[in-house]
This record gives sequence, C-alpha cells and structure tokens, in this order.
Amino acid sequence: MWQRLEKQLRDWFQALAKPTRSDLIFALRTVSAGLIALLAAYALKLEHPHWAMMTVFIVSQPVAGMVLAKGFFRLVGTLIGAVVALAIVPLFSGHAWLFLGALALWIGICTLVSSLLRNPEAYGAALAGYTAMIIGLPAFGQPHLLAELATARCSEIVLGILCAAVTSRLILPQLAGDAMASRLERCIIDLASYASGAFSGADIEKLRALHAKLIADIQSLGEMRAYARLETPSMSTRANSVRRTIGHLLSALSAARMLHRHSAPANAALIPVRSALKSCVADLSAVDSLKHTEPFIDRLDRIAEEAAAAPLVAGEGDDRIGTLSRLTIAGEFAQALKGALRGLDALRRPPDTRKRTRRQPDLVIHRDHRGAWRNAARAMVGTALVAAFWLETQWPGATGLVIIVAVVSSLFASRPFPVQAAWGFFKGTLLALPFAFLVGQYILPPLPGFGWFMLFVVPILVPTALAMANPRYAGVATAFAINFLAFLSPHPVMTYDPQEFLTGSVSVLIGILLATGVYLVVLPVSAREAVRRIVRVMREDLARLCLHERIPRRSAFEGLAYDRINQLMPLLQSSGKRNDPLLGGSVVAVSVGLEILRLRLALLGTALPPAARQSVTEFLKGVARDLLVQSPGHSWAAMIEQARRNAPEIAESDSPEALQSASAMRVIAAAIEDYPEFFRKQA
Repeated sequence: MWQRLEKQLRDWFQALAKPTRSDLIFALRTVSAGLIALLAAYALKLEHPHWAMMTVFIVSQPVAGMVLAKGFFRLVGTLIGAVVALAIVPLFSGHAWLFLGALALWIGICTLVSSLLRNPEAYGAALAGYTAMIIGLPAFGQPHLLAELATARCSEIVLGILCAAVTSRLILPQLAGDAMASRLERCIIDLASYASGAFSGADIEKLRALHAKLIADIQSLGEMRAYARLETPSMSTRANSVRRTIGHLLSALSAARMLHRHSAPANAALIPVRSALKSCVADLSAVDSLKHTEPFIDRLDRIAEEAAAAPLVAGEGDDRIGTLSRLTIAGEFAQALKGALRGLDALRRPPDTRKRTRRQPDLVIHRDHRGAWRNAARAMVGTALVAAFWLETQWPGATGLVIIVAVVSSLFASRPFPVQAAWGFFKGTLLALPFAFLVGQYILPPLPGFGWFMLFVVPILVPTALAMANPRYAGVATAFAINFLAFLSPHPVMTYDPQEFLTGSVSVLIGILLATGVYLVVLPVSAREAVRRIVRVMREDLARLCLHERIPRRSAFEGLAYDRINQLMPLLQSSGKRNDPLLGGSVVAVSVGLEILRLRLALLGTALPPAARQSVTEFLKGVARDLLVQSPGHSWAAMIEQARRNAPEIAESDSPEALQSASAMRVIAAAIEDYPEFFRKQA
C-alpha cells in the first residue's frame, strides 16, 4: 500500500510541476481565504477554528459562482442539520437507542433526497444529514453542550463561506458568466468539428470520443446556470438564454449523428445542401474563437432555406423517401446550429432587465428512484450498526468513527462508483496523516504564532490546492486538505498530545474503511445493474412517446435523454469497448425518439390519408409493444420488415407529411436494426 501511496505522491507532484495560470490563481486564492478564515476564527475566539478553514477548502471552486452555490447549499444544509439536532437530542434524552435510530433514519432520508438531486443541491441535502450527527452525537447525555456545539458549527462554517465567497470575487475572479460563454463557444466549435468529421468520413473512434465529450460539456452548461444566477441577479436572463441554447446544441448533435449514420446518396437535390453544410461546419471548426458569429448565421440561414425549397429530384421508392428525410434533417441541423450561435450572442450581450412575462421550464433530469432508496437504506443501516457498536463499547474514539461512517456512506452514495470514491477519500486521508502528525505534534507546539503556522503549513496547502484544480487528482487532494486540517486542528497555542491525535486519526481511517465495506456488503449494486436500469427507462420513454396522449416538447425529451446518456457514460466507459453497442444505442435512441415525435405530430394533422394514418398508428403500437413486452428469443425482424414494406405505400400520396412519415418509419427501423443490443429487453 505504501508503495502505491508513494507513487500517488510522485505522480501528483509531476503533474503539478507546470501548473497553468488559472490553477495557480485558484491555489493562492484558496490558501489565502483559508488563512483569513483561520485568523478571523482566532480573533473571534471560536472553539473549533479549523472548521472555518476546512470550509474554505470544501467550497472552493475555480469559478466564483460555483463557490457561491456550494457555499449557499452548505450553509442551508448546516442550518437544517443543526435544527434537527436541536430537536432530536432533547426529544430522546435518556433513550439512547431511540436517539441513534432517529439519527440513522435522518441520515437515510437525507441520503435519499441527495440521491435524487444534483450538485450543489445534492451536497446540501447530504450535509443536512451528517451535520445532525456531528452536532447531536457529542451532545447526547450532555444537553448543556448542544446549543454551544450548534452555534459553533454554524458560526465557523458561515465564516469560512464568507471568506471563500469574498476572495473568489475579489482576487482575480473567474465568473460563471464568463465560464459559461467560454464553455458554450467551445461546445459550438466542437459540435462543428464533430459534424465536419461526420460529413467527411473521419475516424470512428475520434468521432465517438468527441461525441462523448460534447454530451458531458453540454450537460455541464446546465449546471452552470445555477452558479450564474447566484453570482448576480442580472445573470438570470443570460442563464435562461443558455437553457434555450442547450436545446439547440442537443438538436444539432442528434441531427449530425443521423446524417452520419445514413450517408447521403448521389442526388441532385442533396448535393448542393450537403456541400454548403460541409463547407460551413469545416470553416466553423477551424476558428480559434467566435467573436463574429454573423457570417456563420447568414450561411446557415441560406442552407436551411435551400433545404426547405430544394426540388425533389429523386427516383421512385426508397430513394425518394430517403432524400426528403435527409433534406429535412440537414435543415434542422442548420437551424439548430444557428440557434446555438444566436444563444452565444445573447449570452455576451448586456443582460435584459425587463420583467419576464413567462417563466421557462427547467431542463428535465434523470432520477433513479430505486437507486436512491437503496442508497438511503445502505446509509441508514451502516450508520445504525456502527452507532450500536459505539453505544455498546463506549470506546472514546467511536464518536468520530460513527460520524465518519455517516459522512462517507451518505456523501458518496450517488456516485457512479462509490467504492472507488470512498477509497480515494481514504488515500487522501492516509496521506494527510504523517504531514499533520509531523507539523502538529512536533513542529508547531514549540513554535507558537501565526507566522510559524504559515511558514510550515502554506508549503503543504498550496500544492494541495493546485491538485484540487486538476480533475484527475481533485478527489484525493480535497480529502488530503480536509483531513490534514482536521488532524492538525490548528489553535493559537498548539499542544503535544500524540495519544489523542492517534486515537482520533485512527478512528477516522477505520470509519472510512467501514463505510467502504458498507458499500461492498450492504445492498451492493454492480455497474451492470445500474446500466440495465437506465437502458430500461430509456426504452420505456420511447414506448410512452408512441402511446401517451400528451406529446412532450422536443427539447424536454432530448434534455432528459441526453441527461440519462450522461449518467450512462461513466458506467459504460469503465468496461472498455464491450459496452459500445449500448452507448451507441442510447444515442441512436434519441434519434428514434425524435422520429417518433415526428410521426405523432403527423397524426395530429389532417394531411395524412386514412390508410397512411392507420399504418402509422399500427406501427407506433407495434414499436411500443416490442419495447415493453418481449418474450425470450424476441426479434425485431417482423417490425423492421413491416416498416420497410409500408413506407413506400405511405409515400404514394406525395404529400409532405406522408413522405416525412415514411422516412421516419424507415429511420426508426434502421436504428433498431443497427443496435439490437440496446433495444432488446434484458433479463
């Protein structure tokens, strides 16, 4: 183990040998804020000054809005947890088992809520759970300490949040609004690169990697909206423009993938549109920045108009249907990419302060209710078992043991790989132990004073903060920073007490290992099961699109589908190429859903002849039936053959709606045929 930890440190410092300017700013800003918080806690004579400094490292993020968001929900979670502790301790005074049961139940409830939310709201919910444990457990049997502990915890956390928030805005700030514009610009250029490669026959692996990156980046834009709103009220309007632009990006991504999957034939109507689109995205992907979007918007406008007005110079049968389908998709791609460029312009413009007449709906996100209940039960059972051990043994270090089990079993519960996250937290904690012991037990006790503290602690915390800015090391580095400060427990006058130090630190390490064991033993879940659950709900989404009376907005369906794909990606990518058919099928399912929506909208109109309307209705019922009810050995061959047979018959009426319906049926059949692993119901 020590060899692996040594390698971790060596890799850590090699990666930090050449930090970027933004990483250096983040590191210096974080350490400065932590020192200010500690100095203020000393001046206010707070009982646990390290809580204030720890809070700075917990909430610090490269972007100011992220600091405000995480700080705000940390404050909310702390206040809720403190109120619950103030209620539970007196209520169950003298009834230890009931008290521990109530705390374990509260941990479970907060873990359930946290698993259904996203950061930073999820963090606040988890914090509300274990804050009640942090305050209530030491105060049980000593009610005179309850109010003092609650006040101290809240005061020190508020102080840390204020220091982190102020420094994030005053010391070379990176604002969420600027980060949103930069991320959106990068997404548009990457989207153009993906489309250019797709239209030019680029390497499949490169396109797959770029597609995965685009999905993750587009989803992160949605998270940035919350950060932007907390920076300043005037950012709310521009955050709304990002919400609309996310829909345009998702639509363009879906259209580009469809055009790539079904390459265009040599058709006189398609060639001019395809050439113009290929040239436009190639030029767009080659730019370094998008300071001037007007030329690209004008070109995309002309392409969309040309696609809509292009004469249908095609032969009979499938070629005719396919040509119109590809023209429609090309026009949709041009319109969506144009909308994304206009969204970037709107984000850069001064905010609109006029009163909004209509509130736009939030983007829909995937919620795994079954997984959330499992996480809640696991956190509750793990906390209760360790709390029972504490009650029976009365081991002095067991209080910290119970608290850290509650923290780890709740905080990492909704991660794709909670065992790995908990193990990373353990490694960071173990790495912090010798540094904290050397500085806190041998160096600082004979050298009192804040100057000496800075001299020996700052050289440790600055590289740690640099590692926190690197996504590869952020988890371990954050655990190192938090536990280094917790073990060090800085005070104006440091004392030499190695026995208490080792008792507390060993209980923390054992607690993390126990919580990791809880993930492995109590209601364990494999990545395969999580993948199967998400794939199943995606198939159910498609079945609902076929049958439900209410037709959802296209943006709502795409947002939910891509959010589920974003949850799938880390689970699938961990097993290499073996699960590529499932990942590819999940993306194709978005195209299938959009074609189903096209068919549903065609049925709402009156242009389809009765025979075509009947064929489309029966086709949708058949797709829904095959998605939901599949016997062993089920095959989609009959449905695919039916779609190919009926599509030319539907197109005979020559109405645009009939041609589009026929092409939609053929695209759906082709997608299911390409990815049978995804659309086949798994046992």
